Amino acid sequence: MEANKSRSLMPEIYVSRNRCKRCGVCIELCPSHVYVASEEGYPEPRNIEKCTQCQLCELWCPDYAIEIEVHEDER
Repeated sequence: MEANKSRSLMPEIYVSRNRCKRCGVCIELCPSHVYVASEEGYPEPRNIEKCTQCQLCELWCPDYAIEIEVHEDER
């Protein structure tokens, strides 16, 4: 018999510094506090394990600078 594996969705979050104007909308809107502002003011996804894939950051980014890809992760 095969052991049961728990599966979760692990996001990959990409922030385009070419598009980002450092407005901070993503940092303010994220209910899970995934983003932290870098020294230059760019959003850095540092707490990816807390991401709930709500995609508020991606949807509300006025510069379309955030892209989220969700992959199934077997554990």
